[in-house]
Amino acid sequence: MNLFKKIFGNNKNEKDSEKSKKTENPFMPEPNISDEEKFITKFRDNGGKFLYCENINELHQNFQNILLENKWNKDLFLVSSDNLKSIFNISDRKNPSQNSNYVCFLSECEFLIAFDGSLLFSSNQLAEKKIHQFPEHFVIFAKTSQIIKTISEGMTKIKQIYKNRIPSNITTIKNFKPGAEENFLSYGSSQKNLYLLLLEDS
Repeated sequence: MNLFKKIFGNNKNEKDSEKSKKTENPFMPEPNISDEEKFITKFRDNGGKFLYCENINELHQNFQNILLENKWNKDLFLVSSDNLKSIFNISDRKNPSQNSNYVCFLSECEFLIAFDGSLLFSSNQLAEKKIHQFPEHFVIFAKTSQIIKTISEGMTKIKQIYKNRIPSNITTIKNFKPGAEENFLSYGSSQKNLYLLLLEDS
């Protein structure tokens, strides 16, 4: 049984787990939590919509469900790479105009950060645009192997992967609640309605 099946156990197990937590000694240290579970918890707390995909068929089904739920036409998606166009069978738009005419941004990301449930992007996905220049809705495709502990670990990995061609415009987003109040940590960032399609590959 893989880790994510354990995380998404049945409701009975979740209720039993909650009961056991209440009877635990409050002075005992907290049990170790995996990076995967920590990321999912933080990501959902941030307002993100999480869809776990055990295989490519589930990936396509979950993507179709997103389209149906929002009544979106995938031909009006702004897509960050040819790889994603191939995976999700999306054609290039003829004579695309401004980004505001797209309903959603479909993209990959560099890493998923367990520490705060954020997503790390670079110019590989965003080019040189700022987050606020993209549509309100994001659908992000990532793999379980992209979950890491911290942003600093992500920066180290980016330097290792790209070496002499380190991408620019490296940024994170973690506020997925449109209309949420800003604080000094999120000031100047853009809230996005974000779906994460996470494919098992580990």
